[in-house]
Amino acid sequence: MHRFALFLLACCAFGEVKTLTLREALDLAMAQSPDVVLARLDQMKAREQVTIAKDPFMPKVYMGSGAAWTSGFPASIEGSAPSILNLKTQMALFDRTQSYQVAQANENLRGMAIDVAKAQDEVAFRVASLFLDAEQAARSLKAAESESQNLERVLDYLKARVADGRELPVTAHRADLALRRARNAAENLTLDQANAETSLAVALGMKPDDRVRPSSEDRKPVTLPFSEDESVATAVNGSRDLKRLESNMQSKMLEIKGYKAQKLPKVNLVAQTEIYAKYYYQNFFSTFQRFSGQLGASFEVPVLIGRSSAAYVRQSEDDIAKIRVEMDRTRARLTAEVRRAYQDVKRAEIARDYAREDLDVAREQVSVDLARHDEGRAPISELEQSRATEQEKWLAYYEAQHTLERARLNVMHQTGTLLAGLR
Repeated sequence: MHRFALFLLACCAFGEVKTLTLREALDLAMAQSPDVVLARLDQMKAREQVTIAKDPFMPKVYMGSGAAWTSGFPASIEGSAPSILNLKTQMALFDRTQSYQVAQANENLRGMAIDVAKAQDEVAFRVASLFLDAEQAARSLKAAESESQNLERVLDYLKARVADGRELPVTAHRADLALRRARNAAENLTLDQANAETSLAVALGMKPDDRVRPSSEDRKPVTLPFSEDESVATAVNGSRDLKRLESNMQSKMLEIKGYKAQKLPKVNLVAQTEIYAKYYYQNFFSTFQRFSGQLGASFEVPVLIGRSSAAYVRQSEDDIAKIRVEMDRTRARLTAEVRRAYQDVKRAEIARDYAREDLDVAREQVSVDLARHDEGRAPISELEQSRATEQEKWLAYYEAQHTLERARLNVMHQTGTLLAGLR
């Protein structure tokens, strides 16, 4: 009963372990990743800002009453005739400054859409990287466990020979150290796998106790769709950073136009209707009309607007100059980063090819030792040692392959083709 309670407690202490393919992980990240959700909320806020900017051009109706006791000539406190019920409406008909604010709000909304796409790219890169890390840890753990099993058989064989006096004790001691080293590596890989799966779950917006395990199904390796020069051009032309800077520049230009438009007149629609009580006016007027209405337009022509608008214009022009400098620096940075990423890919390909050749040699050695063992010319310890060496080479090959895929992921991230390439 006590063991069963401990088992239940252990099950409750850990979250869910969910197995996903890379595409499923990316789809889930686009739906519920905290970074993507926050970017979309900012986009929704910018969309509401457009509505706020358009509000002066929308008619508004206010209803009230001026009914009050009066002595003498009928007049309200504001100076107008007291009414039982009145309706007023007002809206902007022509206001270029406000129109440019609406256009600026729309441009900011377009910029927020760019930010959402950038957040999706960043999340996709992080999720794909964590997915590869978890996948690599699982493969390496499997190879490390096989190596430990082979070294354990070698140690058992050598201990028996030491007991029979056919091997020196130092031989068994070296085998024991090798086994402990392999087991320690396997334990570290177990922790790496757990950390990678937990980090992947957190990146996907899941609970901190949950884990996401890469699916064991075959996955196509990450490949590059473009050459180096094509990737540089694609990265510059499709850069989210450059598009955001261009949007910021357009917004600043609209801001300048809005400041300059303060010199233009403004036209507002004004309408009003009232309902009067007869007893207010029967002692002062020979005729009485219960309903009254007014419809017209109010004009506002600036005469002196001060110097602040000109100062704001100069500030915005300075901001535009800074944005242009930032755009040039961003283009140079993107070009350098893409070329550096391609250099990393080339180095990783060389290391992967070398690790593959080293693995092939180790596998050939296992075949040779297996044949010699079958012929009685090689002890089992030598064969198991060769198999352990092969597992070490598998570990090195997995690591080289993982480094290569991470380098290719970085190129795709720089060019903005990561989501399309992995989906």
